[in-house]
Amino acid sequence: MTRGRGRGPLAPGEVAATAAWIASVQLADGMIPWYPGGHADPWNHVEAAMALLVGGRRAEAEAALRWLPPVQHADGSWCFYYLADGVEEPRRDPNVCAYLATGAWFHHLITGDDRLLVELWPAVEAAVDFVLRLQQPGGEVLWSLDADGVAGRYALLTGGASIAHSLRCAVAVAEHLGEERPHWELAAGRLAHAVAHRPERFEPKQRWAMDWYYPVLCGAVGGDAGRTRLLEGWPDFVMEGLGVRCVSDQPWVTAAETAECALALDAVGLNDAARQLLGWTGHLRAPDGAYWTGCVHPECVRFPGGERSTYSAAAVLLADHALGWATPAAGLFRGASLPPVLDLEAAEGAAER
Repeated sequence: MTRGRGRGPLAPGEVAATAAWIASVQLADGMIPWYPGGHADPWNHVEAAMALLVGGRRAEAEAALRWLPPVQHADGSWCFYYLADGVEEPRRDPNVCAYLATGAWFHHLITGDDRLLVELWPAVEAAVDFVLRLQQPGGEVLWSLDADGVAGRYALLTGGASIAHSLRCAVAVAEHLGEERPHWELAAGRLAHAVAHRPERFEPKQRWAMDWYYPVLCGAVGGDAGRTRLLEGWPDFVMEGLGVRCVSDQPWVTAAETAECALALDAVGLNDAARQLLGWTGHLRAPDGAYWTGCVHPECVRFPGGERSTYSAAAVLLADHALGWATPAAGLFRGASLPPVLDLEAAEGAAER
């Protein structure tokens, strides 16, 4: 991997140090907890695996991705949370299940190697099929499934946006392997359409920053509409010089939300703002390359409980990679290498006419 135009804030040595810290938290079986002694969830676990790959730790990244298939359930799902000795929370979340497709495709783009992609394909296919069983007629995907088979009562906007992007990654994986899954592409389009145009189909959580930027980050709202959405929400969610608030009405700045929002800005061409915002994560960086999960201002009290989290470090590495590294995966959240989002709004309008 080579550095591109030098747009990301991290030096190569800083990237390596952060990846080394993530690897230090990884367990022998490949699982990556949120923090030492903590639990893991498949979404953040995959994100951390992607960051390990960016940081030059391919063996650890592949061990992380290979941890998932053996613990996958027969219906294609994974549990919410895992501990070193087993399951902590047995409920299923379709968003965390879908994210393996993103990690698998990211790995292929970085390495150019099909072997792990082929190995992971059965788990990716089963996970997508599980997710689509929770998709509703309006395109949204119910947010959970209890271990006893009871589905959640509503859908979540952030999770839906992430699933839509993961489904596009799954389509890219399928097409690369010579598999035809047109219904996956249609499902992704229906979900992205709901995220962009049907907010009433999701549980209202407007005070959360992720509901602001995730529709842009994941490609459901792009172009001028995406830029407008981000710029209009900036005064509510951004603390100048510090980063992105977790929620709009509290001075809680987090590294993960700040880095992810930088990815969203980059996805719609607001590159200067993306570089500036990601640079603000520097005050959350520890000397060993880890990142504090967040802090409360104006005193910058570390929270929760002084926690440093692998997913926070991973989000910063992935944003830095998107802004400053010349690899085929750097444009993944700009939609590069992915099938376009189906324009179902245009199709609906044509049908109405």
